[in-house]
Order: sequence, then C-alpha cells, then structure tokens
Amino acid sequence: GANKTTREYLVIEYAPSKRGAPADKLFIPTDQLDQVSKYIGAEAPKLNKLGGSDWAATKAKARKHVHEIAEDLIKLYSARQRAKGFAFSPDTPWQKELEDAFPYQETADQLTTIDEVKSDMEKPVPMDRLICGDVGFGKTEIAVRAAFKAVQDGKQVAVLVPTTLLVQQHQETFTDRFEGFPVNVAAMSRFQTTKEINATIEGLENGMVDVVIGTHKLLNPKIKFKDLGLVIIDEEQRFGVEHKETLKALRTNVDVLSLSATPIPRTLEMAVTGIREMSTLATPPEDRLPVLTYVGAYEDAQVTAAVRRELLRGGQVFYVHNRVQDISSIADKIHTLVPEARVGIAHGKMGEKQLDQIIRDFWHRDIDVLVCTTIIETGLDISNANTLIVDHADRFGLSQLHQLRGRVGRGRERAYAYFLYDPSKPMTEQSHDRLATIAQNTALGSGFDVAMKDLELRGTGNLLGDEQSGHIEGVGFDLYVRMVSEAVEKYKEPDEDVEPVSVSIDLPIEASIPIDYIDSDKLRLEAYRKLASARNEADLKDLKEELTDRYGKPPVEFETLFDVARLKFKARKLGVSEILAQSNRVRIGRIDPPESIQMRMTRIYKGTQYRPVTHQLIIPTPFTGSLGQGPMSSDQVVLWTNQLLDDLAWRPQR
Repeated sequence: GANKTTREYLVIEYAPSKRGAPADKLFIPTDQLDQVSKYIGAEAPKLNKLGGSDWAATKAKARKHVHEIAEDLIKLYSARQRAKGFAFSPDTPWQKELEDAFPYQETADQLTTIDEVKSDMEKPVPMDRLICGDVGFGKTEIAVRAAFKAVQDGKQVAVLVPTTLLVQQHQETFTDRFEGFPVNVAAMSRFQTTKEINATIEGLENGMVDVVIGTHKLLNPKIKFKDLGLVIIDEEQRFGVEHKETLKALRTNVDVLSLSATPIPRTLEMAVTGIREMSTLATPPEDRLPVLTYVGAYEDAQVTAAVRRELLRGGQVFYVHNRVQDISSIADKIHTLVPEARVGIAHGKMGEKQLDQIIRDFWHRDIDVLVCTTIIETGLDISNANTLIVDHADRFGLSQLHQLRGRVGRGRERAYAYFLYDPSKPMTEQSHDRLATIAQNTALGSGFDVAMKDLELRGTGNLLGDEQSGHIEGVGFDLYVRMVSEAVEKYKEPDEDVEPVSVSIDLPIEASIPIDYIDSDKLRLEAYRKLASARNEADLKDLKEELTDRYGKPPVEFETLFDVARLKFKARKLGVSEILAQSNRVRIGRIDPPESIQMRMTRIYKGTQYRPVTHQLIIPTPFTGSLGQGPMSSDQVVLWTNQLLDDLAWRPQR
C-alpha cells in the first residue's frame, strides 16, 4: 500500500493501448468506489482505452438523451403538482366493514401500502403511486380497497388490465369482495357481447356503473365517464407506448394507482421518486410456501408422475406448451399418459366464447389439466392449481418463467413447477443461464433478483421504451439510472450545482475494513462503496447502524474510515478536490483561496507555498507521508487535517 499503510484497491483492466500490449490497469482506492458501477446490459460491453475519449463521447450522448426524458418527467410532475385533484373523504364505516371481511391476514407491507394509498387519495394533489410486489403478494386487495373508497365518494373507477383473462379474474374478485354493498361492477373485454358492452358504455355515461374493469378497450375515446375519480392500472409494464400516451392525458387530474409485478430495480425507483410515489410489497402472505422448482430434460414418466401426484391430492395442473399448431396432440398425449385426467385446451386463437367457457370450467374444477399457451402468464389466479409443467422451457424469457411460476402456490398447499427442455436439441448459453437463474431463485419475493438478472440477460430497452435501449447499452444500466436521477434533480433545483466534486484523500492513516470483520470480498466492497457514496452525517449514521446490526461493532481501523469520510464532506463544501500527503508535506488541490487566506495559511503553517498555475497549496506537515515515521497516530493526523480545513474555511469577521 501507499505510505506503508494498508489500503485495499479495486483493479480495473482496460483495453490495451497498443496491439499486443498487456491490458492497462487502473487501481481505484476504496474511498472512491462510488465512481465505479457495475455494467448491466444485454451484451458484453466494448472495452475502452485508458484515458481515451470514446467513453466520454458515449456518456455525453446518453446524457443529452437523459435530459430530454428528465424534462418530460418533470413537466408531467409539475403539471400534476399544480393540477387540482379531488380530495377524497376519510374512511366510512362501510370501508371498515369491507376491509374486515377480507378472508386473509394482511401482511405488514399491505397495511402500510393501503394507508399510503388512502392518504394520497385524501390529498388534493392527484395521486400517482406505483405499487411493486412479487406475483401473488396481495396487490389486488389494495386495488379493491382503493376502488371502494373512491366509490364511497360517488366517483367512478376504471381498472385497466392487459389481458382478457385478467378482466374476468378481477371481475370475479371485485364482485365477490363488493357483495352486499351497493357497488355496480361491469367488465369490458372481447368476452362480453356487443349488447353488454353498449350497456356498460351507457352505464358509465349516466353514472350507473361504479367500477369498470377492462382491457385497452377502455381507452377508446368514445367512452365517456360521468365522474371518473380513480384509474387503476394492473401490470403497468405490459402496456405499449401508445396506451401510455392516452393514459397520460387522463392522468393530470385523476388519481392513478399502478400495480406491477416486475420489480423495478431499486436504483430506478430512486431515480423516479419525487416524480412518482412508490410502495413495495416485499413480505409474502402468511403460510405461503416457496414453489419447489425442478429444471431438467423432458421424460414421459416424470410428467405422468407429476400429474398423478397433483390429482391424488385433488388439485389441478397447468401444462404450458407455447405452440398452437400442435397443442391438441400434446393434450392427447397427456390423456394417453394419465387416462383418468380431464384435459382442456386454452390458447389465444380460440373464439372468445369457447375460451371463456374453458377458463370457467377450469375455475369450477371441471378440468384437471389445462394445456395452454402463455395466455395464463399474468393474473390467472386459481388457488387449486398447484402444479405447473412447462415444456421447451429454454425458449422462454426469464421474467416469463417467473410470472408463470407465480401462477401456482397461491393457496396453502405446497406447489411444484417443472421447467423441462428437449434433451435432443442443443441449448444456447443464454437459455442455460436463464434456467439456472430460475432454479436458484425460488424464495418468495425473489422476483427482484430475477428482474436484475433479466436486465443483464436481455438489456433494459423495454423498461423505458425502445429508443432508450441504445443509450442504456452504451453506458450500462446503473450509470444510466444515475444520470436520470441527476438530471431530474437538476430540473427540480436548477440553481444548485448537482455535479458533486469528487474528493480524493490520501493520508498516512490506518483505515480499512479488516478482513476478520467482513471476510467476503463482495460484501467488503459493498461496504466500502456505501461509505464512498455517503453524502452527509445521516448517511454515515444509517450505514454504521446497518453494519453494526450485520457484523457487530466496527473495529478501530473502520471507525477511522468514517473520520476520513467526514473530512471528505468538509473538503467537498470548500470545493477542495484532493488532499494528498507526500513525504512531509500535504498537497491541497484545485483551490483558489483569496489573498487574505493565503497570507493566513503562510502565517499559521510556516513554509506554505501556493502554486497558482495548478491551483495547489503545499503545506508542511508535522507528520511524514508514511505511517509510523513521525510521532502522529492516525487519530492525530485526522485532527490535524480537520483543523487545516477549518483554517482554510476561515472568513474574516466583518
């Protein structure tokens, strides 16, 4: 380590500067880890040369683009802040009655989230809240309660869902929950007849219909609401750009509640907070068990055993086969393997009436095995179906596999998921990675890890619309998100200079995280990085509490790292970019002190020089640049430097 003190560094390899030369390496001190972020994109990134300009160009291109997005977001946000929404009344006794009738125990997250939603609704500013929660974590119940609250104030509610099956599902749920209350629920999808749809449209216009659940058919400009108060969007990420435009028009003064099962990485959530409120449901409902997941080659015997085991306990099976051409031959095959099973088929190319009937039959347990395409991917909630078999699973995307697995294990029974592939065909490396990931992440709520992995495997184009994906690929997801949040901050507070000075401190101090305190390299890096990203005392306090909680009381060398972080805060305020000890002097970089301060420093610290060309102050020190040479301990060096910064910050009293 430098100065004979022990420090840890992260080594980064760059593209070699000349053909055939070894790769250039850069050593990053741990207190600057906040400058480094992991690249997450679809393809491996192209390496840049050390010190070349191509990286800066890529970044500048992305930054320009990011400013445009930030501007749109901010415009939408400020329009919403200025818009007068409707302030809903506090809960009625009926609301309590409806909530008490919920047959399950709410999770703590559910209770917090519903409170957040209600308090948003009661404010005069229109609500725009996004609720993220893994498949089956009780988002629908939150929608039910919010809708009921809106109806209590004579407002209408539109629930927008991506698939016809979900319309039906929600219609059953909402009707069930509102039973015994004067709330009129209608549905609009291709399952309804023209006559039913016209009646619903009329009911929306004259106020007879309180809650309407439908697919994008609801966005038809012909549909007029008498008094729309709340829009609930389920599986928000499934709607296309043009749908979102129509929604934006609705959005400025109507309360909007969006639900999403694709967890948004925490970083992106940070970027958009302040623009949209966000709640996360992270706790699985009581007595939920993780789905036992098996990945392997397809064998008749195994499928037979899996179906039989489910039938023996009176359950039902989803068998997913994503090709309509030969789906009926698969159904016949299952019938041959398990003759006692009643087999049904469902896919999107069937007529509405027929599909509707099949789903109802499955719902009412007249079918044991439903052979279907991914039409069931979102929202078919049948708690009696607890075995899922997916053939040719290697052809599916990761989030699709996760969503499909979320269709089972919704009751109290242990659920099984079999992801099978054809042993005779070679599998691509990406498919292999996907299946490995889904096999590893079986814990409840693991959707988050799956989503991050999915971003790595597939890139993030559809997270923010396609025109973004090129730029995200260029700089990687993490940095991209950081750029978005910086740009948003800049628009919110244009006078403040957001680009923080990066401060580098190199002093003869024993400060590191001892290996016997955190032995995993990965976790140690994470701790260094959190420390480097801390921006104020509160961040340090949080970090210290978290580390004490996880690893016990931090040792002395680690405490010193916190002192160095405080020196960084102080230096940053003064605009100082480096404090560097060299033999028995310290160099303070990039500053332009007024003459009075220069004079003062020369007076206090004998032998001080100022170098105007490089904007550096060179100050003699009582310690030498290497530890153990001078009489000063690490603590004393910190105290001395602290005093030095105070002297620099001194302003004459007027």
